[in-house]
Amino acid sequence: MNRREFLATPAVLMQPAAARPNVVILLADDLGWRDTGFHDSEIRTPNLDRLRSQSVEIKQFYSFPLCSPTRTGLMTGRNPIRVGVGYNVIRPWMKIGVPLEEHLMPQSFRAAGYQTAITGKWHLGHARKEFLPNARGFDHAYGHVNGAIDYNTHMRDGGLDWHRNGKSVREDGYTTGLLAAEAIRFIRSRDRARPFFLYMPFNAPHTPLQAPPERLDKYASIADKTRRTFAAMVDALDDSIGKVLAALDSEGIANNTIVLFFSDNGGPTNVGARNEPLRGAKSSCWEGGIRVPALLRWPGKLKAGSETRQVMTMSDVFPTLAAAAGVTTRNKLPFDGRNLWPSLSTGKVEVREDLFWGVENQVFAYALRRGPWKLVRQISKTGEIVSSALFQIEDDPNEQHDLSAKRQDLVKELGASLEQWRKVHPANGLRASGTAPAGWKAPDQYVEAAQ
Repeated sequence: MNRREFLATPAVLMQPAAARPNVVILLADDLGWRDTGFHDSEIRTPNLDRLRSQSVEIKQFYSFPLCSPTRTGLMTGRNPIRVGVGYNVIRPWMKIGVPLEEHLMPQSFRAAGYQTAITGKWHLGHARKEFLPNARGFDHAYGHVNGAIDYNTHMRDGGLDWHRNGKSVREDGYTTGLLAAEAIRFIRSRDRARPFFLYMPFNAPHTPLQAPPERLDKYASIADKTRRTFAAMVDALDDSIGKVLAALDSEGIANNTIVLFFSDNGGPTNVGARNEPLRGAKSSCWEGGIRVPALLRWPGKLKAGSETRQVMTMSDVFPTLAAAAGVTTRNKLPFDGRNLWPSLSTGKVEVREDLFWGVENQVFAYALRRGPWKLVRQISKTGEIVSSALFQIEDDPNEQHDLSAKRQDLVKELGASLEQWRKVHPANGLRASGTAPAGWKAPDQYVEAAQ
């Protein structure tokens, strides 16, 4: 693979690379709160633990309850419900994607002269070529466009879902390792006169539960087979992250590279993840479904081994990283996220505006956080309130003490705000659909099938 395959002509000539930091986003898929060594897991994650010792840990970092919504908020800086990709994930048979009028983070970084690359899981629309990552700000794109692909065959529902720059490729190898190898090639083949933006959304440890045999052997002491396989997959993820971080070290650019690590949602406890002591799991608006491990490293700019209580969401990442890097954001639609770089760099915690989460299952599940308070509510498909619970989340992060009976005034007030926010979902936005339509068949190759 030659240098030209990775690099594109810059949109504009910018100042030398040394004036701007590189940016690397490491996104785990379905990693639970209790699935890292630095959160006292039995899973060994030495590379993430080392990254924790070099980073600020963001103790109150929130994703959305599911894959596509979190990626939407991350890339746009907007709440995924507003964008119309908030209630569920984009399935292989769906024609929907992040609307084209939405401006994505790599577009701003590329306009600022950055080389941009994605190695990993896209999951933001694949039915049209305009939805694919090369059309949304990435010079180089490698990986897959759906979720839940086979780790070894790279297939989804009988169709090949593995590509490089919009052309399907058939390769041998376990996806977690392949993604790291591609990222390292990008780092080493980069134009050293310009900074780079590298987005690494791993598909691990999402199902299907498939782990390399040698890593399974490391966790033979875990009796539960599901947990053992999940642990081995996290082990492989940690190893790949370690190799990417080592590449930054060997290239002599670690000190001028911002590294952000987090998970796209809480862990799915039915397939081996753990979120203790947080309540709930993936696909819920309990803390275990939305509060995730998160680390931010920039040597010399952020205090190593520290932590912050700053409340931050995936929608804050775009404006925050752009501000840290001195990149002008080019979005025309307003951010829902906030630039939190002043807080993260100084340690001064900022009070947040109301924050909202939602997911569609058999009923709609929502959460609203206002300062120390959090309302968790379920609403039926016909609009009736099924349940409400109120927590003083700063003092009760595990959501053990429902105060709704004592604070009906606050429940009513927060509930009214939630009802107003529910209206921002566009009429043609994504809704739950876990079953393929009758007669649907996966294309032989997903990216070639894009119209």
